Amino acid sequence: MCGICGKINYDSAPVEEGLLRKMCRSFSYRGPDDEGIYVKSGTGNKGRKVSAGLGHKRLSILDLSPAGHQPMSNEDGTIWITYNGEIYNFKELRVGLKRKGHIFRSDSDTEVILHLYEEEGVECVNHLNGMFAFGLWDEKASRLWICRDRIGVKPLVYYWDGAHFVFASEIKALLNDPEVPKEMDYNALLLYLTFSYVPAPHTIFKGIKKLMPGHYLCLENGKLEETQYWDVPQTLDEDISSMPFSEQEGFYKKRLLESMSEAVSMRMIADVPLGAFLSGGIDSSIIVALMANHAKEPVKTFSIGFKDNKLFDETHYAREVSNRFNTEHHEFKLTYRDMLDVLPDVLSTFDEPFSDSSALPTYIVSRETKGYVTVALSGDGGDELFAGYRFYLGEYWYKRYMMIPALIRDGLIEKLIPAFPDSRDVKIMEYVRRLKKFVKGTKGSFPERILAWKEIFPPDMRDKLLLESGYSGNPMKEDMALGLVRSNLASYRGDRINKILYSDVKDSLPGDMLTKVDWMSMKNSLEVRVPFLDHRVVELAFGMQGSLKLHQGKTKYILKETFRDLLPSSLYNRPKAGFEVPISQWLKTDLKFLIDEYLSEKRITEQGLFDYGIIENLIHDLLANRTDTSWMLWNLIVFGYWYENYLE
Repeated sequence: MCGICGKINYDSAPVEEGLLRKMCRSFSYRGPDDEGIYVKSGTGNKGRKVSAGLGHKRLSILDLSPAGHQPMSNEDGTIWITYNGEIYNFKELRVGLKRKGHIFRSDSDTEVILHLYEEEGVECVNHLNGMFAFGLWDEKASRLWICRDRIGVKPLVYYWDGAHFVFASEIKALLNDPEVPKEMDYNALLLYLTFSYVPAPHTIFKGIKKLMPGHYLCLENGKLEETQYWDVPQTLDEDISSMPFSEQEGFYKKRLLESMSEAVSMRMIADVPLGAFLSGGIDSSIIVALMANHAKEPVKTFSIGFKDNKLFDETHYAREVSNRFNTEHHEFKLTYRDMLDVLPDVLSTFDEPFSDSSALPTYIVSRETKGYVTVALSGDGGDELFAGYRFYLGEYWYKRYMMIPALIRDGLIEKLIPAFPDSRDVKIMEYVRRLKKFVKGTKGSFPERILAWKEIFPPDMRDKLLLESGYSGNPMKEDMALGLVRSNLASYRGDRINKILYSDVKDSLPGDMLTKVDWMSMKNSLEVRVPFLDHRVVELAFGMQGSLKLHQGKTKYILKETFRDLLPSSLYNRPKAGFEVPISQWLKTDLKFLIDEYLSEKRITEQGLFDYGIIENLIHDLLANRTDTSWMLWNLIVFGYWYENYLE
């Protein structure tokens, strides 16, 4: 796992090695083992002057020798690549390439991409099974090819002004280039306030974009073209979908067990120590169980919990799984003090606002895990493929809720429920909060309901919170967030459950979950692999009807049934908790100083972006225990920290 960067100039100026080294240094934690630079100036195939440069920071996982140094070239030095990721089927691909006469100088997966490109050009990406982001410079064709894996496990951002193209693993690397402007995109801020992250292809900076998962870009003779090379399957196998439900279930249970077992096995190949995150939930437990089946020695597992809040602590479930599979288990219990200690490091890592509070424990478990292994497998992706989150039940219960007579719904339920106080700190009040969220999400169209169940700030509050001065007096006429959800839902032709899952696989999975895990693990030079997101498992999951995933009010039905005999029964008789932190409790007590520092009237007024009166009401509601506004406040605190470090 590594960090990559590069630049192409069409203005006759050479790409400076010093700039590439500065870019590499900005994400040195991504590759502490080695650094490499390639620069070349010449003339393109249409006589246009062009200069190219690639940079690389290496975290050695496969082929630890100097032969794995990057940027790496083919035999005659005409094709160069800077690459971040792992290709799990590289050994099979290598055998086929050798038969065709290709000579290998290393045992790395990187070199396989070079020779595949020589054989098939950009179409070779379809043969790759893995997580990756890379930039490849073809000197003869004067072509830059940058590519991101199918699901978006690894990040890739870029800037293009018609004369200069710059790309990197992280935005902060691009900002080292004086030709890249440092101006906030107000529309991206709207998206951030809605989702807690900025979804691709947007970034918080104008002109800087994220390459979409499953896409690649080709830059040739000053012309930039983007291509989508992969998408989730849109059709079901009619022969299978026409079977009785029980026969479909039996068919997919067998296929799913085989596919997941193979995906885990492939991801256990490494030349460094390897382990697994174990939260105590279904998904990570499945990964550990399958690892134990393939491993010759006890699997190393790592869990995290909270000393001072049992409501958010699940380590006893993790221990039960560990005992079941005889793992070498390591458990880390956190306090608010631990969170406070890492807060500056976590928030400064993200180069755009990102307010998923579970980034804090993810950072700590990655840091502690790195003390034992260099690679860890995780259960990420299971919820998005098999309908594991609570809000997926919203559409299921919506139909039943609408069967209640309108007189009772409107006249009683929807007037009574909002009057109750809610809080994430107390179990019964947390149920009230969820009920409020559900009722609010029963209004409007299908896309509007889905957005209402996911959003942090609803549209009416965003409109009140944001000052029109940020738009230069030209506020948006359309809700970008709703447009994004509507577009994703409309892009999938299947049933409603799979439509929602498709939307999440295309958006929140890479934008939130995978971003969090990649940044927090790579900050600690730890590689995390995600077997659920093997593209063949993803394709299998979307070959199933939604009713196999969300069945009679049971989430992840087919996944749970497939592995029921393998896992402890206690995992099936517990509510889903998620990898959350008690941010509400802490903002009222030990972390209240963050509200005082980043949401003070003076600071908000100086920024000139938000209406302080709205923020003041949010603070009052939280501290008075009227309603839980902690996620909104945390969203604004994180933005304030980012704004101070990047724009003030």
